Amino acid sequence: MWEQSQIKRTLSAPANLARVQALIREAPELHRTALADQICTTWGFFDARGRPQRAGCLKALRALERAGRITLPPACSSPGRGGQGRRLGVAVPAPQGVGREVTELEGLALVRVDTAEHRALWNELMAREHPRGMGPLVGAQLRYLVGSAQGWLGALGFAASALQLAARDAWIGWDPALRERHRHRVVGLNRFLLRPGVSCRNLASWTLGRALRRLGADFEACHGYRPWLVETFIEPPHTGVSLRASNWRFVGETGGRGRQDRGHAAAETRKAIYLYELEPDWRARLGVGPAPARGDTPLEPAEGLDAQQWAEHEFGGAPLGDQRLTKRLVDSARRQGEDPLRAFTAVARDDWAAVKGYYRLIDQPADSEVTAEHILAPHRARTQRRMQAQATVLCLQDGTDLNFTTRPQTRGIGVIGRNQTGAESLGLHLHSTLAVNADGLPLGVLKAQFEAPQLRGDEEPSQEEKKSFRWIAGLRDTAALAATLPNTRVVSVADREADAFELYAEQQRHPEVELVVRAQHNRRLADGRRLFDVARATASRGSVELQVDGQSLRTKTSKRPARLGRAARTAELELRYTPVTLRGTPAGADPPVTLELTVVHALERDPPKGEKPLEWFVLTTLTVTSAEQAAEILRWYRLRWRIEDWHRVLKSGCKIDELGHHSVERLERAIAIRLVIAWRVMLMTLLGREAPELPPELLFSDVELRVLGDYAQSRRRPRPTSLQEAVREVAILGGYTNRNHDPPPGHQLMWHGYAKLTTMSFAYALRDEIG
Repeated sequence: MWEQSQIKRTLSAPANLARVQALIREAPELHRTALADQICTTWGFFDARGRPQRAGCLKALRALERAGRITLPPACSSPGRGGQGRRLGVAVPAPQGVGREVTELEGLALVRVDTAEHRALWNELMAREHPRGMGPLVGAQLRYLVGSAQGWLGALGFAASALQLAARDAWIGWDPALRERHRHRVVGLNRFLLRPGVSCRNLASWTLGRALRRLGADFEACHGYRPWLVETFIEPPHTGVSLRASNWRFVGETGGRGRQDRGHAAAETRKAIYLYELEPDWRARLGVGPAPARGDTPLEPAEGLDAQQWAEHEFGGAPLGDQRLTKRLVDSARRQGEDPLRAFTAVARDDWAAVKGYYRLIDQPADSEVTAEHILAPHRARTQRRMQAQATVLCLQDGTDLNFTTRPQTRGIGVIGRNQTGAESLGLHLHSTLAVNADGLPLGVLKAQFEAPQLRGDEEPSQEEKKSFRWIAGLRDTAALAATLPNTRVVSVADREADAFELYAEQQRHPEVELVVRAQHNRRLADGRRLFDVARATASRGSVELQVDGQSLRTKTSKRPARLGRAARTAELELRYTPVTLRGTPAGADPPVTLELTVVHALERDPPKGEKPLEWFVLTTLTVTSAEQAAEILRWYRLRWRIEDWHRVLKSGCKIDELGHHSVERLERAIAIRLVIAWRVMLMTLLGREAPELPPELLFSDVELRVLGDYAQSRRRPRPTSLQEAVREVAILGGYTNRNHDPPPGHQLMWHGYAKLTTMSFAYALRDEIG
C-alpha cells in the first residue's frame, strides 16, 4: 500500500541535508527541476503511479532555502499554477430551459475535466460564480463539470484535505505520524457550484451522489490510488441537513484557521466538518480502532457529570497529539476539580508521578498541539449536545481582565491598564462565550479568547485589532455552531461594551443567531432622531417586576474597583418597545448599510429614596410585538449576569489569577482546564435550585453520598435523597447556615463545601481500603 512521502521531513535530517548540499555543489549546472528529479530518484520520492514527486520536492527545497539551510540555483521562472489558471475570458452562457425537476433535464452528465478546454471552462465558472473563486486548489486534484442539453449547470472540485483538524483527527483516531503517512487517503470536496438561477429539484443530490460513486475509480485512474474518505465544510448560514440525509457524518467544527494560518490568528469563520466514507473497511486498512461512540445525540444539562465520570466526558479524546497527554489531562482535571482552591501539588496528595505528569502537560512547547482550544474541544462538543436538547439557548459574551502584575517574569503577558500614577498592570484579557438555557442553567463554555494587550501609539488599528472585534469573533463562532442546531433558537447576549454598529452589521450575515445587546450609545437613527429619545417617547406598553439583588459596599483594591452598597428590592419597570432603523458604514465597508432592529426600554417606577432609577435600553434583532415578548427580552438580558458569576467562580473559586506559570501558553492551558471546572461548580449550585427533584447520583459518587448522609445524620438531619438536599449539605460544609429564611447557597459556599467533601471522601475511601 502506497504511503505519502515525507519529503521535507526526510530532506531536513542532518545527513540527508548534507547530501543535498553536496549534490548542489558537485552539479552546479543542474537547474532546479533537474535537481528535484535527481533528488526524487535518490530518495525514492515517487507517487502511486511511479512518477517523480517533482512539485512536492521543489516546494520542500524552496522551504529549506527560505530557512537558510541550502542555496538553490537561480530560478528560471517564478513558481506558479501554470495552465491551472487559464480561463475562457468570457462568461459561460447561462443554461436555457432548465425545468424544476432533475428528470426534466436532457443529456444530464457528470463530465470529468481532463482537457484544456474543459479546464478553462471550469476555471471560468468558479472564478465568476463561486464565492471562493477557482482556487488555487492544492495536492492531488479532480474536477467535474455538470452538463446537459440545456447548458452547463455547475461544477465540482476535489483536492487535498486539510493538514490537520482537531475534530476530524479525533474521530478518525490517527496520531500525527499516521496522519502524515495517510492523509492523502482523505480528499476534500473543496468546490461545489450549482449556477445562479439553476433551481432544479434534486439536482444537488444527483450531482453529489454521482460524483461520490465515480470518485474512487477516477482518482485511481488519475493518481494511482483510491481515497477512503471525503471531507467538506459547511459555512453559516447553511445547516448541512442535506448532507446528513445523504450519509455524511458531522464530526465537529474547524478552529477558524485557514491552511496558511501559521500565526494562529483564527480569523476565518468556524465551519462544520462533514466526512463521507467511500470505503466501508477504511478503519481496518488504516489500522485504527472502531468508530467512537455516537456523540451527536442531545444531552441533558447534568448528564454524565458525576464525580467519577465528568472529567472523562468533558476532556476525554482531546486532540493533544499523544494519547498519554490526553489521559494525563483527564486525570489532572479530575484531581483539580476535587479542590479548585488549592494548587495542583496539594490536590495530588503526595502522588509525585501525577504532579510531574501535570507539569509535563502544561509545559509542552509553544508550537505543540496542547493548546487551550484543543483542551476545550471535547467540552465544546458536549456543550453542543447539551444545546441540542434545548428549544432556546443564550450564548452570553463577556470579558474579564486577569491580573498578573505580581508575576512580571511570565513571558508574553500584556498591559491591561494603568493607575493614576502611570504604573502599568500586567496580565491577560479573557473574552468568553458561555451557553445557558432559557432558565439560566449553564450548558458549557463555547469559546475562550486570550489576549495580551499592548499599548499602541498613534497608529490606527485594523478591525481585527480593535476591542470590538472580540464580540464579532464570538458572534461568528456562535453562528458556526448554530448552523448545526436547526431545532434550537440561538441568541447571542452581550452588555453595553458590545454596542457597536459593526456587530449589528455582522449579524446580518449570520441570521441564524439573534442578538440581544444593551445599548450604550444614544446613536443617531436613520431619520435623524436619537435612539434614547425615540424609546422614551414611545407609549408605555405595560410593566414588569424585577428582583434587584443587594450588594455590599466594597472598597477599592489593587485588583478591584470600589462599589457602592445596595439593598435588595423588587423594582417595577415600565415597558416600551419600538422598531428602529440604524444607518452606518461598518469598518472597511462601502456604501452605508441600513439595519432594522427593535429597542426595548425599561424604566423603574418610584425607586427608593436616594437610589437612581433603573433604566435599560436593549437592542435586539428579534421581532417584538407584545409586552410579554419585551419582558422575555429583558429576562434574557438579565441572565447575562450568569457569565459574570462564572468569572467570579474562576477568580475566587479556581484562583486563575494566582497561577504562576512562566509563559502565556502555559497559563492558557492551565486556565482552560479551570474554565470547565468553574462551569461544573456553577451548574451544581444552580441545579440544586432549578431541578431539586433530580436524584443526587447525577452529580455525586457513592462515597460522597455516604459522607453527606453520615454528616447529615450526625447533625440530626435525614440523609439526602434528592439533588437539592445533597447540594444543601455540601453548602453547609462550606459554611451555609441553613436558616429558614436564608436565600439558596451561592457558588462560593459550594466550592468551599465541595473541597471539604472531597477530603472527607478521601478519608472514607482510605479507611475502607485499609479496613
